Amino acid sequence: MIIKVENLKKNYGNFEAVKGISFEVMQGEIFGLLGPNGAGKSTTLEIIETLRIKTSGKITVAGYDLDKEPNEIKKIIGVQLQTSGFYPALKLVELIELFAGLYNRNVDAMELLKKVNLEDKAKSDFKSLSGGQKQRFSIATTLINEPKIIFLDEPTTGLDPQARRNLWDLIREIRENGTTVIITTHYMDEAEFLCDRVAIIDAGKIIALNNPAALIDDLIASGFEKEKQTKGANLEDVFIHITGKELRN
Repeated sequence: MIIKVENLKKNYGNFEAVKGISFEVMQGEIFGLLGPNGAGKSTTLEIIETLRIKTSGKITVAGYDLDKEPNEIKKIIGVQLQTSGFYPALKLVELIELFAGLYNRNVDAMELLKKVNLEDKAKSDFKSLSGGQKQRFSIATTLINEPKIIFLDEPTTGLDPQARRNLWDLIREIRENGTTVIITTHYMDEAEFLCDRVAIIDAGKIIALNNPAALIDDLIASGFEKEKQTKGANLEDVFIHITGKELRN
């Protein structure tokens, strides 16, 4: 276990955004936090990331108490937000050097860009990148401090199918290299493909927590049946197959 959340609550005046949720994240897994807009998932992550103050509850991250050792937590996590504000006119290598300086680390910028398949864009301005390239670069910046945990908040929103599938490959590769990944997404196929376990949160409460296959099996066992027979492929599979999976500029 690398993250433990116990009875976490977050109130905004009389509004209860997070209503006493508890869960654990295992070291080395991809853990998904799913839910509709306003469910409380982003608030929960921002509290764990030390970006937002909780109302009550207890959180430990890699053995560090959030209340007592927030600065130690900041040293071992990487955070990719829904909207990342990079200096648009700076080159990618310059941005990496800037972030490395903030972490007081020496980083091989080209090696880091190679990890996210952007070495050919090293001298390009951030503003010139495509949507998928910007997302991959944003994830690269979360790896600068060699974190134990990275947080990805809806990383594939707005991407085309090729960029989305390639980002999936990148996320799995990051996990295979030993980093725990916490992800939020509105794409259920994405969660099913990537996540070892998911917690579904609604109206500030966790209403289900298990691995995707078990949650699907439980639904089927309850008597659920789809109205339409599912085919062995979908339209996205068709799109990827006939256009290719390679990255596009």
